[in-house]
Amino acid sequence: MTPDIKKILYATDLSPNSAYALRYALQCARLHKAEVVILHAFETVHSGFTPVLNTYIDDNGLRMLYDERVADAKGAIEKRLKAVYDAELDENPGYKDIVTSIEVCEGFPAERILAMAEQLDCHMIIMGTHGKGIIVNTFLGSTAKRVLRRTRKPIYIIPLPKDKIDVTIRDKAGA
Repeated sequence: MTPDIKKILYATDLSPNSAYALRYALQCARLHKAEVVILHAFETVHSGFTPVLNTYIDDNGLRMLYDERVADAKGAIEKRLKAVYDAELDENPGYKDIVTSIEVCEGFPAERILAMAEQLDCHMIIMGTHGKGIIVNTFLGSTAKRVLRRTRKPIYIIPLPKDKIDVTIRDKAGA
């Protein structure tokens, strides 16, 4: 018997292409009557740069930069959600209640995705990937690959559609 899917972790890198995977996360949640937790993990500043930063910015300044980065990421996610709601709420009125939280954290993205999926007791992970270069279909993105190799949860890795460079919310909305 397959397990019930009641909570989905949608991991986003905030690229324009990740808007395409957001649609999958919302649709999948609607079909399973599940909730979606949106996660954006940004890389920690490399330890080699820390002494240089500390020379110019004190701990308060670093904290302010971190808080600003979190607020900017949450704002970008909320803006993207609003665009989805504006474009698709008439056809999918339940979308508005599906997203239960937006999480933004610092760390190695694959590690944070895996940790948050466990911590939040998510039953599925959805994330996008986009190929670059000649061998588009041969390799997944490094974060997607790391998550896929290490999770025991069902995972959807949504590729960018063939012959597309950028799939954003505007495609659906007609803007």
